[in-house]
Amino acid sequence: MPLIEDTRFCIDGSWVDRPDAPRIAVTNPATEEVIGHIAAGSATDVDLAVSAARRAFESYSKWPVAERLSLLERVRGLLEERTEQFAQAITAEMGAPIGFARAGQVYFGVEHVRVAIEVLSEFAFEEEVDGIHVRREAVGVVGAITPWNWPLYQITAKVAPALAAGCTVVLKPSELSPFSALLFAQVMHDAGAPPGVFNLVNGTGDVVGNALSGHPGVDMVSFTGSTRAGVLVAQNAAKTVKRVVQELGGKSPNVFLPDADFATAVPKGVLGMMRNCGQSCASPTRMVVPAARLAEVEALATEAAEGIVVGDPLDEGSFLGPLANGAQFAKVQELIQVGIDEGAKLLTGGPGRPNGLNRGYFARPTVFSEVTPEMRIAQEEIFGPVLVIQPYQDEADAVRIANATVYGLSSHVQSADQEAARRVARQIRAGQVHINYPAWSGYAPFGGYKMSGNGREYGRFALEEYLEVKAILGY
Repeated sequence: MPLIEDTRFCIDGSWVDRPDAPRIAVTNPATEEVIGHIAAGSATDVDLAVSAARRAFESYSKWPVAERLSLLERVRGLLEERTEQFAQAITAEMGAPIGFARAGQVYFGVEHVRVAIEVLSEFAFEEEVDGIHVRREAVGVVGAITPWNWPLYQITAKVAPALAAGCTVVLKPSELSPFSALLFAQVMHDAGAPPGVFNLVNGTGDVVGNALSGHPGVDMVSFTGSTRAGVLVAQNAAKTVKRVVQELGGKSPNVFLPDADFATAVPKGVLGMMRNCGQSCASPTRMVVPAARLAEVEALATEAAEGIVVGDPLDEGSFLGPLANGAQFAKVQELIQVGIDEGAKLLTGGPGRPNGLNRGYFARPTVFSEVTPEMRIAQEEIFGPVLVIQPYQDEADAVRIANATVYGLSSHVQSADQEAARRVARQIRAGQVHINYPAWSGYAPFGGYKMSGNGREYGRFALEEYLEVKAILGY
């Protein structure tokens, strides 16, 4: 494919070219070849985008709900029309298998817009509470900083509710997966978003992210990424006392009670964890199982992992493609070796690429057992196709192990006894608990306890994050 050279930013309703800006190379993780370059934005570019967003906020925040709904409907329609274009871009820039790019990456991204439309159509922005008139008003200019692992999905999870609330947005997408973000900017333009309502500046976190999170003209930052980077964003944002919503790391447990359907639930847990090559902060990376059933779980998990097809992400038969970039590949390889060195029981996988794959950031689906809570592979977010199995003695021990990390983003419970599952779910310190693998929902509040972040995304809870509450007495 020809190199993609895109040095444009979307600022104040126009494509602003920065051909003289430093370039950032974008690499196809399946081939390790450079497939294009983008421009690296500066603090000056951020300032221009924020100024445009501030000007646009004065009018856009006053738009009637019906007009905001119409804009979002047009955005949704264009995303659906361009599904294949987005899927191909995501596969090229971060390695998602093409089938999953269509049915997962793009589909769920569109769902966030659909849900925002439905929530907005029913939301009460004014109400009477104990004789007080309460209004909910747009918080202002939003700085949205999104990661490389779910490029479109994370953009729409922020931009759709922000626009629904009446906010204007400056987006800094990951510089590692920027082409789908540029396609989204074109969708916003083609949908008729007024100048300044949506802006995009590409660049690195230490320059563009830093300028955006600390900018006095930004009222709120919504950030998804690592806990390390989230701390820096929060510290920078604190200087201007802006609102910060963060969805950070995770080390999610999948607790199996003794009466669970192990033959069905263990393979589903393995495949669910390894979806997107394990590069999801909510992945159930720790399988917490009864010690008496450990051998059975090991056999089922090994069989499931060894049945996973890893290969060319453009091949419809590939379940896993490569890891998204070289830095992530190196991290995953390091932590697999750490697990071996710590004495965890390696059931399958291990360091290196799968057989037959000599280039690309492909990792072997890996399963460790007999993992204790103090091991690094039980504590650190690996962000790769690496599952750890942790045995427990009784229910109290299972809950203790489930909660024995600094994270608290997502979790799972498997049981034939619904009340038992609910009992355990209530004790897990995490923002989401999934009982017996329910369907994904764009309405369910998503966010973390502890070092997994603060605030909530998705559905009504997302919309409320982008609103201020005003009390008017004597109305």
